[in-house]
Amino acid sequence: MCGILGSNFETNNFELALKHLQNRGPDFNKIIKIKNNNFGHTRLSIVDLDDEANQPMVYDDIVLVFNGEIYNYKELIKEENLFCKTLSDTEVIIRLYKKYEFNFLNKLEGMFAFCLYDIKKDRFFCARDRYGKKPFFYHFKDNKFIFSSSLKSIITILGSTPSLNKVALSKYIQYFVSFGEDSFYTDIKKLEASSYLVYEKDNIFIKKYYQIKTYKKIKYEETALKDIEELLFSSVQRRISCDVEVGSLLSGGMDSSLISSLYSRISGKTINTFSVGYEGYNNYCELKYAKILAKAISSNHHTVQMTQKDFEDNFEHTLDALEEPHGDSASIPLYCLSKQIHKAGIKTVLSGEGSDELFLGYDNYSKFLKYYEFEKSLSSEQNDFLNTIISSLQTNTKESDYLRRIVKKQNLYNSFGEIYTDIQKKKLFHKVPYFKTQQAKKDPIDWMSYIDLKIWLGEALLSKVDRICMSNSLEVRTPFLDFNLVDYVFSIDSSLKIGNTNKYLLKKIAKKYIPDVIVNRVKKGFNYPYNEWMFKVYKSSILEVILEVNKETNMFNEVYIKHIYSLAENGKFKQHLWSLFMFSKWYKKIYL
Repeated sequence: MCGILGSNFETNNFELALKHLQNRGPDFNKIIKIKNNNFGHTRLSIVDLDDEANQPMVYDDIVLVFNGEIYNYKELIKEENLFCKTLSDTEVIIRLYKKYEFNFLNKLEGMFAFCLYDIKKDRFFCARDRYGKKPFFYHFKDNKFIFSSSLKSIITILGSTPSLNKVALSKYIQYFVSFGEDSFYTDIKKLEASSYLVYEKDNIFIKKYYQIKTYKKIKYEETALKDIEELLFSSVQRRISCDVEVGSLLSGGMDSSLISSLYSRISGKTINTFSVGYEGYNNYCELKYAKILAKAISSNHHTVQMTQKDFEDNFEHTLDALEEPHGDSASIPLYCLSKQIHKAGIKTVLSGEGSDELFLGYDNYSKFLKYYEFEKSLSSEQNDFLNTIISSLQTNTKESDYLRRIVKKQNLYNSFGEIYTDIQKKKLFHKVPYFKTQQAKKDPIDWMSYIDLKIWLGEALLSKVDRICMSNSLEVRTPFLDFNLVDYVFSIDSSLKIGNTNKYLLKKIAKKYIPDVIVNRVKKGFNYPYNEWMFKVYKSSILEVILEVNKETNMFNEVYIKHIYSLAENGKFKQHLWSLFMFSKWYKKIYL
């Protein structure tokens, strides 16, 4: 893993900007200049530890700065008959570009964000992996082009902090994270996952190169189980094949337990596993289950017992590492854990992200399907009657929404979006990205999985994992997000995936490799005493900071802010208060 940086103009701040990427690549850094263009790279050596693999890499009038790992690079060298002078996956990208120009990205298996500069054509070609594991930010204005793995690096080159992007804030308030191309800064965008960007002749062109396949062809459970198991083994094998020691994150849940078990079995050695617990809060702690798995596979198990002081000491560091507001409270435990893993000398670990989204692990999936079936069961007359009433209330969307919920027996609760003022919501209305295939529109299972892959996993979880862990020079690999496995799972008939329990298919496989007590556990979403610790550490200043920022911006409904604060004091709506507090702390630090 690495950090990348570049600009198409001379700047005195480039070296300083590269320092913001030092944690992403502490092993080596270098800057080169081609014409008026600057390219910088910081390296965390994982594959081919020799100096020949250092970057920026220059071959045959091509400059490349690359962040990521290409797991199938050795196969590509043989299959594509590539002549490579190094043993690194980096050079493979250059050789594929020389052979195919832009049309090779779907050949890559791995995680990546890179910029390739074609000297002869004066062309920048940039790309990001399929699911957004690696970050790519860019600025393009007045023919000035800057790209980086870090927002701070771009801001350093700009020389001043851009204003707040209110569209990003609108998304954050509703989804706890901004998604799509919007960062929290105006004029700094994110290249979206599975996209590439070409900057040439003062023009930017962006195109998608990958879309999940939703054509249903797997109709038999036995076939699905056999193929998923083989794909998982292959995925783990690819991700442990490198030139450094690989560890494994072990939460105690089924996903990380299965990955750790497969890793142990494939490698045939004692692996290092890592877990985090919370001192004095056994109700949140899953260390018992992590230890059961560690004993079953005879791993060298490491436990981090997080305390309130750890929470307090690492809060600001975590906020800095995220670079912009992020509503996932799990960021702080992950920061503490990744810091300890780094101290143990481990550079890369496996993790279980992606399983819930692919195999229907969240409880909300079953709840949605009940409502979906209920709606389908309504007669045409009942639907007509319902729509007539709702149509008469279209001028008041809150009442029409409540009516839908009453008729369908849903819980009545105010959307967190109400924290945002009405005028802001009207200005910043946006749509959620969706499948473009007819198949997906017909299939609610595909729809749910895709939305969570796109928003929650792709924008929230993966960005959190990368920014937090790379701030501690730790690379995280996610076997469940091998694109071969993702495409295959979407090709399985959805009725097979539902079964009689969440993660029906995966549990059948997991029973072969991990103890039943872990497989049969009632799913427990990640949680820890962040709300308790937040109130103990920051007390009344929580509300004071939020109101101070709101007085400056006048963006939020103050009555609703105080209501959320009161609810969180009693353990309700705590995630909502956390998100407001994180935004306010960030805003105050950046703008006040």
